[in-house]
Amino acid sequence: MTRQKQGSLVVIGGAEDKEGDCKILHRFLRLCGGREARVLILSTASTDPSAGEQYGAIFTDFGAHDVRILAVPSRKEANQGEFKQVFAECSGIFFTGGDQLRITGILGGSRLGDALRQAHCRGAVVAGTSAGASVMSETMLVGGVDDATPKKEIIRMAPGLGLLRQVVVDQHFAQRGRIGRLLAAVAYNPEMLGAGIDEDTALVINEDGVCEVIGSGTVTIIDGRNVAHSNISESRPGQPLALTNICLHILAEQYCFHLNKRNVFLPAAKEETSR
Repeated sequence: MTRQKQGSLVVIGGAEDKEGDCKILHRFLRLCGGREARVLILSTASTDPSAGEQYGAIFTDFGAHDVRILAVPSRKEANQGEFKQVFAECSGIFFTGGDQLRITGILGGSRLGDALRQAHCRGAVVAGTSAGASVMSETMLVGGVDDATPKKEIIRMAPGLGLLRQVVVDQHFAQRGRIGRLLAAVAYNPEMLGAGIDEDTALVINEDGVCEVIGSGTVTIIDGRNVAHSNISESRPGQPLALTNICLHILAEQYCFHLNKRNVFLPAAKEETSR
């Protein structure tokens, strides 16, 4: 029996270009099938029912075969049986920004949430920007203090959708000075990778766990697997965290990172990531 190919993930740090080259949005659509793409835009993260309309117009202008916007405001609506067929026909799913807790609170355990997972497992590409990026993690950041010294109480975390395992994502990363809170998240469990994604920047992740950086900014990868010492368990409220022997990568466009092997591929060696 041939194993179904899981779809790629496009994890966007927010504020992606929507008027110029639109490099990130074009890449998403190409992964979905280009002019054959059937795209579902989920604006659940926002209380504004028109939140998905801009993306709908963009993907339509790009020539997508079919674009639908789902503004699902409640769990009652998320449990409608019709979503099974709607998601069975799509090749791409796009989460807009807003509040990631609205996404998990409405979709988690619902028929819509189940249909989304099944679509991704059979090959549909899933993209998300800003809150839509954070929610892809198994454990997601839902709040924290920007531009702060790493301390264990500066962040709040919650279960995410679990499309991206053993990675915690933060967005608007450099623009809001969020390295302190991502370090704190990794200190909670150094087995998790931290991925801080700048605005107008994305990680494109294939089924083998190979990530490619695209866009105008950078992606910061924090790997705590080899941390030699952390004071997180004994630190007092307000006390700075100490972490030793932590590994940090700053990756620009065309650089790749293997989530499973935890190594970096330079642009000249990009072809090797697929071998």
